Amino acid sequence: MSDAGLDLPGEGVLPQQWLRKAVEQGIVHSDRTIPETSYQPASVDLRLGELAYRLRCSFLPGALTVEERLEDYAMEALDLRDGAILETNRPYLIPLQEELDLPAGLRARANPRSSTGRVDVFTRVITDRGFTFDEIKPGYRGKLYLEVVSRSFTVKVQTGISLNQLRLINGESRCSDREIVHLHARAPVLFVDGEPVRPQDLVVSDGLFLSLDLRGDAAGEIGYRAKRNSRLLDLRQEYAHDPVDFWEPVRRERGNRAVLEPEEFYLLLSAEAVRIPPEYAAEMTAYEPTSGELRTHYAGFFDPGFGHSSGEESTGSKAALEVRAHDVPFMVEDRQRVCKLAFERLVEPANVIYGWGIGSAYQDQRVTLSRHFMREPAPAPPSG
Repeated sequence: MSDAGLDLPGEGVLPQQWLRKAVEQGIVHSDRTIPETSYQPASVDLRLGELAYRLRCSFLPGALTVEERLEDYAMEALDLRDGAILETNRPYLIPLQEELDLPAGLRARANPRSSTGRVDVFTRVITDRGFTFDEIKPGYRGKLYLEVVSRSFTVKVQTGISLNQLRLINGESRCSDREIVHLHARAPVLFVDGEPVRPQDLVVSDGLFLSLDLRGDAAGEIGYRAKRNSRLLDLRQEYAHDPVDFWEPVRRERGNRAVLEPEEFYLLLSAEAVRIPPEYAAEMTAYEPTSGELRTHYAGFFDPGFGHSSGEESTGSKAALEVRAHDVPFMVEDRQRVCKLAFERLVEPANVIYGWGIGSAYQDQRVTLSRHFMREPAPAPPSG
């Protein structure tokens, strides 16, 4: 199979219309039909298979296949067909239902779904004879395996649910800092208090920096911290769990700041609102200050159309930030830069974009909790 078979119009990330063609040609394939719900504006959801292997440690297969490595590292196998419980801080490896047959010019990259990162479930894909996580080289042909570690909650999973996503990328897709600045000048991508960020206030360095909103709401709440020893979180159920059983609110201190306790998991919001035009996608990249005291955000995909509206002028949507301090308590302040947003070109504008029309859960978000939790009634979608 060659990349000429897709006849792509250019370099970049494949949007949904090209992902469908990739599935039709068997570049992404499965023994079971890939459902409509798996197609996102610029990625495909990957589904859990029937078994989960409890591991004694994480690993990369290197020169061997994953199954050859499992002989050394697997402790037991769990049947996921009727659901199974994954304990906290224990690595599991789950063969995925989807497999790849990548042409020579097409590579792939995986990331957790937004809802997965927001419940502190760490995922990354490995492949046969692979030396990296989540990055799949051009020409790879074979199975995909998902390493899953739930850091805060004991969770229940089942065959067929999706914890992560896959993008297909043709050639070079990443925008330079200069391109990001030019993009913001012609179609603003970052807003504060409803106004585009001034060009001189953009901070770029291999991506566009975002900062924390520690002003919070009228009650001073700035986000949530995961509770220890909570109830079982069933990842098969949406809008079903009471947040009180899993989260406690976090309030700001005087001066719009907060102390993050070591190894606790926090959900906060960005100070800036983000808008991704339909001809671009983005990826949140984890940022660690040189002190090493703070890690912000599991890397995650932002779809074309996030914070964008085809109707009245949009001023973007805030980004949920997953934050953990290490070793010692760490003070964070309002507008402290904590993560970066890398922009990527699409091979052509997406014909389906993120938003109300496809049931996206986090458009115009004002809260950070995932779709697994009960929430206040959502505002009505914009008309038109």
